[in-house]
Amino acid sequence: MALTLEGNHILLLCGTHEARLLAGCLARDHADTRVTASFAGAIRDLPDPGVPVRVGGFGGAAALTAYLREEAVSLLVDATHPFAAQISRNAWEASEAAGTPLIRLERPAWRAGPSDIWQPVASIEKAVAALPGGARAFLAVGRKEIELFYGRTDIYGLVRAIEAPVTPLPGHWDLVLERPSSACEKERSLLVDRGITHVVTKNSGGTGSFAKIEAARDLRLPVIVIERPRLPATQTVSNVREALDKINIVLSSQSPKET
Repeated sequence: MALTLEGNHILLLCGTHEARLLAGCLARDHADTRVTASFAGAIRDLPDPGVPVRVGGFGGAAALTAYLREEAVSLLVDATHPFAAQISRNAWEASEAAGTPLIRLERPAWRAGPSDIWQPVASIEKAVAALPGGARAFLAVGRKEIELFYGRTDIYGLVRAIEAPVTPLPGHWDLVLERPSSACEKERSLLVDRGITHVVTKNSGGTGSFAKIEAARDLRLPVIVIERPRLPATQTVSNVREALDKINIVLSSQSPKET
C-alpha cells in the first residue's frame, strides 16, 4: 500500500529557481495534488512552472490568511528570494493564524573563501555608505532598491537587471539588461571592461549568480556583501529534494489515504 497526496492543496510562493524546480517536481510526481504557484509579479517575463499560476501580492498577512482558509490550503511553501523578507514574514504570520503548516525552502548563503575580500554589511543603506568616493561599482542588487545608490554622485555605477529600474539611472552610469551569467570568464570580462573597482551584492546564495563572486576573487576586487534579513523560525530545508521529502511527510501526516 502507498500513500497519496490526493485532495491536498499546496500554495507555493515563488521567486527563485528552486521554486520553479519544485513546482515541476510536484507536477510530475504528484498529479493528484492541487498546486498553486504564486508570483509577486515584480517581473513581467514569468517562467512556466508547469502548475496553475496566480500573479500579484496577497495584500498582507491578513489577506494571505484569508486565502489559505478560503482555498483550503493544506501546506504553504515559501520558496521566495532570501531577501523577500516581508513576504516571508507574512507567510509565517498567515500560517500561524490559519493553522496551515509552513515550509521554507531557503538555499544556503554564500561563505567567503580564503582568497575573497569581503566586507559584510547589514543592509542596502550600509552598502551605499560603504562605497568609497571615486569607486566604480558593479551594483548587483536588483532593480527595486537601486535608487538608494543614486545619491552617490561621486561614484560610477554599473547596474545589471532583468528589467530596467522605474527611475532612470544617473547619466554617467550604465545599465546591462540581462540575467546573471553562470560563466566566471564572462563576468570577469564585464568587470575588467568597465574598470570595476568594487562589487556590491546581496548574499543570495545558490549557483546561478555566483560567477560574479568568483570573478571578483580572481581580480582581487573587494565585495560588499549585504547579509540576509532575519526571518521567523520555521521548518526550513535547503534544497528541492529535502523540500519534496518534507512535503510528503507533512501532508501524509495530515490526511493519509491508502491505495
